[in-house]
Amino acid sequence: MRNFSNFVLTHATKTIVMADLITSPQNSRIKNLLLLQQKSRERRKQNRVVVEGLRETGIAAANGFKVTDLFVCAEIADEKSVASVSGEADITFVSQAVFEKLAYREGSDGCIALLEPKWLKITDVKLRPNPLVIILESVEKPGNLGAILRTADAVDADLVVVCDPLTDIYNPNVIRSGIGCVFSRHVVACPTEEAQQWLKDKGIRSYAAELQASSPYQIHDFKGPTAFVMGTEADGLTRKWIDFCDERIIIPMLGSIDSLNVSVSTAVLVFEAMRQRGFLVAGRR
Repeated sequence: MRNFSNFVLTHATKTIVMADLITSPQNSRIKNLLLLQQKSRERRKQNRVVVEGLRETGIAAANGFKVTDLFVCAEIADEKSVASVSGEADITFVSQAVFEKLAYREGSDGCIALLEPKWLKITDVKLRPNPLVIILESVEKPGNLGAILRTADAVDADLVVVCDPLTDIYNPNVIRSGIGCVFSRHVVACPTEEAQQWLKDKGIRSYAAELQASSPYQIHDFKGPTAFVMGTEADGLTRKWIDFCDERIIIPMLGSIDSLNVSVSTAVLVFEAMRQRGFLVAGRR
């Protein structure tokens, strides 16, 4: 555990004593952190992920992600909580004014981490005997991807595959909206053709969720190895997936709007699969 003996915070007066406090947003390390937050290309170049929040950083560390740097605002952060995730990371203390320029969410807990990503290949993932897989085609909204990852975590899905992605799977908004579930799930980005070949090789039955299907989802048997393939809200699935999948399914709707948010649609389907597998009765797989 890292020694915080040079970190003194008197909560009543906000008196701070620490080494090398950064007080200028023009500092080179601060400017680089802002660049990493904003540019996926730069994150890939430097091989770093930006994580705001001790909870999300803790989830990442618990799942084997290496935390390399911590930027801490001592006026906000809790010393023991920071120490619990610091490991061998380099710690940089910043003033509250600087941290407010770095923080991208309300109610931040005073810590932003940099860590090394894991770039899994689809063939790296070891499946359980009866897998449940979520496949997303060209997802572009980080908030939707984050919400789907929370659903994947809730049902303990084996894998989330993002085909031909239009957003970085480690986008800070994916991490924020997914509450760090990108670190607790197997998440892979790959071309459509690679995912389709993998499904064939693994013998996983695939279901295309699309509005023109005539087969309601609830009449199907999802007890065996299953992959749900979801498209974008704007355009749905392309012909590449519609023609490939074993079945085309629809979620019947009674209202005047003909589509659900993709994260909601995903939740409807995967929870039906888990219901069929006894999830709601046993409370587990």
